[in-house]
Amino acid sequence: MLTLHHLEYSQSFRILWLLEALGIPYALELYERDPKTMLAPAAYKALSPLGTAPVITNGDLVLAETNAIVDYLLDQHPNAALRPPADAPNRARFLFWYHVGQGSLTPLLMMETLFTVIKQRVPFFMKPFVSIALGRAGDGFIKPRLDLLLAKAEADLAEAPWFGGDALSAADIVLSYSIESASLKGFLTDSHPNCRAWLQRVYEDPAFQAAKAKDGKEQMVLAH
Repeated sequence: MLTLHHLEYSQSFRILWLLEALGIPYALELYERDPKTMLAPAAYKALSPLGTAPVITNGDLVLAETNAIVDYLLDQHPNAALRPPADAPNRARFLFWYHVGQGSLTPLLMMETLFTVIKQRVPFFMKPFVSIALGRAGDGFIKPRLDLLLAKAEADLAEAPWFGGDALSAADIVLSYSIESASLKGFLTDSHPNCRAWLQRVYEDPAFQAAKAKDGKEQMVLAH
């Protein structure tokens, strides 16, 4: 049977949301992080090549990586209205945003997080030099690219309420992690009202609410 191996506070929440949106039968295995290290437990790491979330199993199949899992599930359920057909007018828009989350936004946000961790952990006498170097890298590389992508998101959401067009799609589900991360990190500001309105629509989606209930966490569930 199709099983989602769901690690708390992880990107696997998006697959839980997708499964609820598809309305298909699945089993849910919940895994808690180590309370000291906040890393995945050994049982979870044994499933995933990198010990990272998400992971699904289906019979002998073990599959990791968010977009690979989303494509697999949508291929299994081609009639689901979560991916515009090849000849749809909004297909290119969907494809762009479907891949931006994992291909551009998440790596940039991970770099920003890594820079923050390095600055916190570097020896005291090196902190001034490291902070200056990483600050320049962030201001010169990360922030400009995030600003451009969020400006593009703001413009596209002014034309249609979802990243795939007029209805919720897999692009919205995949992007949810990085857009909420950008919001929590302060990159989403008052100059992004359409992005903020989109986030609110995400939170209000019935499938999102059902996934959140099964996740069982009261905190923000996407950007962890």
